[in-house]
Amino acid sequence: MKHQPLLAALALMLSGCGLHPLYSGGASGAVATTLTRVEVGPIEGKAGWLMTNALNDRLQTSGTPLYRLEIKLDDKIIGLGVRRDDSVSRERRSLRARYQLVDLSKGTVLLDATAGSDAGIDVVNSEYATIAAENTALERLSDIVADQIVARVALYAQRTAAPAP
Repeated sequence: MKHQPLLAALALMLSGCGLHPLYSGGASGAVATTLTRVEVGPIEGKAGWLMTNALNDRLQTSGTPLYRLEIKLDDKIIGLGVRRDDSVSRERRSLRARYQLVDLSKGTVLLDATAGSDAGIDVVNSEYATIAAENTALERLSDIVADQIVARVALYAQRTAAPAP
C-alpha cells in the first residue's frame, strides 16, 4: 500500500511520453485494417514459398487488396567451422529480404526496406540430419523475417493513418 502513490506518479509520467499501442482499435483499428488489405506478390523458390505462407498467416488478407508486398529473397549457407580434415563443422544460414509495399491504385512504392536474420547450424556426420537442420533453419528464418516485415508495414500503417477525430 505504501507504493501506491509512487505507482500513480509513475503512471502519470508515462502517460505523457508519447507511446501509443501499435494495434490500438483492435481488429477494426487502422493498422489491423491496413494489414488485411495487403497481398503478397509471388516469391521464387522454396524460401519464397515459406515466406509467402508465413506472411499470409500474419496478414490474413481479406477483401480487395489495396497494397502488394513485392519481395526479393537472398538465402545463403556459408561454411564457418573447419575440422582438421578440411570438412565443414558449422554453417550459417542467412535469409535477407528486400521488400516494397506498393499502392495498387497508383503503382507507387510506399515503403522500401530490408529485413533479415541468421541461424547457426551444426554439421554432423549424418547428411540427412544436416539437411534437416538446414531446412528447419530456413523455416525459422522465414518466420522471423516475416515478423520483421509485418512489424515494419504495421508501423508504416500507424504513422500514415488519419488521426482519430
